[in-house]
This record gives sequence, C-alpha cells and structure tokens, in this order.
Amino acid sequence: MNIFLINILLIFCVTICSSQQNLTHEVYFETDEYDVPNTEKNRLLLFISELTDVNIETISIFGFCDDRGADTYNLKLSQQRADAIKSIFSENEISESLITNVDGKGEILLKIVEEKNLLKIRGLNRKVEIIVKPKPPKPVIKVAKIVEKPKEKTVIDKINESVKGDKIIFKDILFKTGYATITPATKKNLTAIAEALAKRPDIYFTIQGHVCCTKYSRDAIDRKTKLRNLSEARAKYVYDYFAKKGIDKKRMRHIGLRRKFPLGGDPQYDRRVEIVINYVDNAN
Repeated sequence: MNIFLINILLIFCVTICSSQQNLTHEVYFETDEYDVPNTEKNRLLLFISELTDVNIETISIFGFCDDRGADTYNLKLSQQRADAIKSIFSENEISESLITNVDGKGEILLKIVEEKNLLKIRGLNRKVEIIVKPKPPKPVIKVAKIVEKPKEKTVIDKINESVKGDKIIFKDILFKTGYATITPATKKNLTAIAEALAKRPDIYFTIQGHVCCTKYSRDAIDRKTKLRNLSEARAKYVYDYFAKKGIDKKRMRHIGLRRKFPLGGDPQYDRRVEIVINYVDNAN
C-alpha cells in the first residue's frame, strides 16, 4: 500500500558507518598524443557502462604526461588528454554537470612510480586518472503516524483513459546507458504496456525517443551501431517490440527527439520513451 507522511511524530536518523569507496580508472596514451587509443577507449566504455547503477555525486578527470618535454608543453598536453576523456563521457550520456574537475597536471615525477624500467615508467605516466565519487547512502529514517496516499494513476490507467493529444511518459521503461535496449528489470513493464495498447485499437500514436546529457541538442551515439541516432534507435526498439506483440504498425510511428526535452533531475529518466496520442478512431 502506498503511503505518505502527514505528521512526523518521531524521527530517528541512523548513521551509516560504511561509506562507498570511489571508483577509479586510468587511460593510457601514446607519446605526444592525446587521441585515445582504440584499446583504451574500449576499456573506458566498459568502465562507463558499469556506472549505470551508480548514484554519482562527482567525476574528476586529471591528465598527466611523462618527464619529457617543457613544462608548458606538458601542461597543455595533459589538459588535452583530460578534455578528450571528458568528451567521451559526454558522448556516452554522462551528464557534464557531474564532471567537476577536468585538469591537466603536467608531468608525473619518475620516483613516485614503483618501476625500474624507464620506458615503462614513462608509459605509465602518460595517462588520465578518472575518479568517480558515489553519493553517500541516505540515512534510514523511522517515522510514526502515517496515512494512506491517494493512488496515483499508472501508465496503464493513462492508456485506458487516453484521448487525442495526451502524452504518456513511460517512467518505468529505463534504457542502458549508450544503448537502445532496455534494462532487464523493465522488460515486464514494457510487456504490460504493449498489452494495454493492444486492448485500445482505436488509438493511433507516435513513439518519441529521448537521450540524456548530450551537448547542443545533438543525438547521442548508439554504442552497438556506432551511429549518432540513439534517440531514434530507442523509439524504433519500442516500435518493433510493440509490433511483435501484435500492435498494428499502421497505428504507430516513431521519431527521435535527441535531448530537446529533458525532464530534469536524475539523468536516467531522460533516457526514455513516451507516446503521444495522435488520433482516436471513435468508430472502433
């Protein structure tokens, strides 16, 4: 039963002793280069994909060089390396508002690396360090005196009651970061939505796909196809899923809206689809 608080009589905040550790990753570069090598980019994309379920507070990106080159050159090169990593984060639906530091630190002193081979030391120093700080877990709150919350309409309710012009956001259909496929936990929800739409053959609708965290309203890159059309790919994924569930394709169209209409708040809810009711056939 859904409930909300009317009057808090007693609150006990339980301090959580164990804090989440920072997540770190390093990207290595060729001599005098700031383009990310393909093998390192693939490692970085894997790291980014593992951040899907992390409630991120901040991301820090620090660039470094080896001991060769003048100080001004090394500072510039290390900054270019840090900027290159930031760009990859931005292109893969990581909000730039989370990236609080993008700094070139210049060269690393040789003595701080525990390695005897000079060439290996320099290779280890040509890098970018990434530090992801998760948000601390929320304290546990005990409350008293609760009453029943008015029942909120579900997506299924909205479909059953829909009329022309209605926009229905699929809040419980979440997509993997950088991909057009939904998370396994939300597939059951998409099936339920398809069944509800199948019971309303009178409505015709447009499926709109969205992405989060891209700059200048450009679409994000679909990591599977390497094309910059992720919002369209998400809409097409839902379109094809509905068609497999027996919904007439004549009732549907799909379109990608890039990042033109962010919801605000948690970026995962901008990686979404929604439908707009275009027409209701009253003859059905």
